[in-house]
Amino acid sequence: MRVLLVDDNPAFRSVAGAMVATAGGFELVGEVGSGEEAVTAARLLDADLVVMDIRLPGIDGVESTRRILADGPGRAVVLMSAQALDDHLSAEALSCGARGFLHKEDFDAAALRAILAG
Repeated sequence: MRVLLVDDNPAFRSVAGAMVATAGGFELVGEVGSGEEAVTAARLLDADLVVMDIRLPGIDGVESTRRILADGPGRAVVLMSAQALDDHLSAEALSCGARGFLHKEDFDAAALRAILAG
């Protein structure tokens, strides 16, 4: 599965990217730091899975998810955050078409597989 990692924190991208790159069944195809970059990169890199922070500079992860899925409905998006979701943001995250949500502390290949398995 071709994975695009989207987070505005370069240190987190580095650690999460290394985890994805070494996990069986996943291929890290790119890392970007904004929602606008995510929309473009998902298409150009032909990502199967976009793992994206909810809070990003420019367009946020929720709006980026909507745009990515409109452009490539076969893609999956998993949203993540370092903070717990409040009720409003939870509803937005689920309504934008994301497959699920991960707290950044729980981010690993097994958690991604569990969300994708549905």
